[in-house]
Amino acid sequence: MTTDIMDTIDRKLLALLRKDGRASLSALAAELNVSRGTVQNRIDRLTRDGVISGFTVRVTEADDPHAVRAITMIEITGQKTLAAVKALRGIPEVRALHTTNGAWDLVAELHAENLVEFERVLRGIRAMDGVSKSETSLLLTTL
Repeated sequence: MTTDIMDTIDRKLLALLRKDGRASLSALAAELNVSRGTVQNRIDRLTRDGVISGFTVRVTEADDPHAVRAITMIEITGQKTLAAVKALRGIPEVRALHTTNGAWDLVAELHAENLVEFERVLRGIRAMDGVSKSETSLLLTTL
């Protein structure tokens, strides 16, 4: 499913879930002025169609002092972009993935529990079929 096919209710539902992924179906239904069943069906459809790729917990930086956050720019060779995107989306530490118009093909936002896990993830990305080059910047302080 693409965002072109999603309607206003789908977009509002996604916004509400981004704000509070633990909101109850009843609370979401009340906010959207639809039935609880409608909300459940839409979440199921959005998940099945890959619009919702999963649910997670976000921890504040202060509560996770050993976490490592980074931005990794990735160059893909040949026609391997779709396979690389699929593989990258399967890595839990890849919090977001973006296409870009610059020198890099993809930009990945990484979040790992610690430096050991971060290095493991980064080595895995660099070893992926089709990844020809990457550059990573650690994120130090969010302003």
